[in-house]
Amino acid sequence: MSTCEFMCLNGEIVPYKDAKIHAFSAVVKYGLGVFEGLRGYWNAVRKELYVFRLAEHIERLRFGMKVMRYDSIYEAAYLEDCLIRMLRVNDMRENCHIRMIAYVDGDDELTVTGPVGLVIGTLKRPHRKSIETGIGMTVSSWQRIADNALPPRVKCTANYVNNRAAELHAKLDGYEGVLMLTADGKLSEASGACVFLVRQGRLITPDVGSDILESITRDTMIVTAREALGLPVDERRVDRTELYAADEVFLCGSGQEVTPVIAVDRLAIGNGKPGPITRRVQDHYFKLVKGEIADHSDWRTAVWHRN
Repeated sequence: MSTCEFMCLNGEIVPYKDAKIHAFSAVVKYGLGVFEGLRGYWNAVRKELYVFRLAEHIERLRFGMKVMRYDSIYEAAYLEDCLIRMLRVNDMRENCHIRMIAYVDGDDELTVTGPVGLVIGTLKRPHRKSIETGIGMTVSSWQRIADNALPPRVKCTANYVNNRAAELHAKLDGYEGVLMLTADGKLSEASGACVFLVRQGRLITPDVGSDILESITRDTMIVTAREALGLPVDERRVDRTELYAADEVFLCGSGQEVTPVIAVDRLAIGNGKPGPITRRVQDHYFKLVKGEIADHSDWRTAVWHRN
């Protein structure tokens, strides 16, 4: 699927073909970009597109700009306005994935901090088939980046070379996804998604000290599992072999949404099919993001019927 016709570049709406930066900008030379991936969900009954947890994504982007020491940080209201205008000019009235990147545009040495640029685009994205079927994964020999090497809490474009190496290796070995361990051999996360295990009716997920991205979707899972589904959730260190012992496993993230994992290292998880708790979590999540239930209305930003 291709990016839609119009993008927002430094506050201006431009055609896709004109959303360009210089080949010697710092984001190209050094990977000095921070980004957010967001989802928009179309509610056909209300004729409304909801961007899910926009405020939280914007604040994480601003945090990334701070940690990467950009010489200026965009105001939250400006970022929201740019994103909403981009969706409207593309007449977006179906499920979509949105990418927002703040980057260092200067052609200078490695320590350059500005000028700062911004680009936002979107593409239409229906649910993946894997949400229904589940995927088979492997545990990578590539370690997850450690917090004292690169900042995993920051969605920095350079960080994702780590994910890319693990994903390519997994695909060559015939897997649909990859899980990564910390330097001391504990479960961290999947490539581009957080991971939950189900054991004896409890959800278990690696804690924030396990070199994970502090995922907004992960937070959504924890809050809604406890509030709406009555499920206990443990945030703790997780051993590799605990994956094999799990009754169910699923991934969560803006890109992955809620994806069942049916095998790890070609060992079946449970009966090798998406489990009942995973299905409950999925069902509630999709009702929530589409505005089909009233819970957490503050998490949904309307695009077409705004106050």
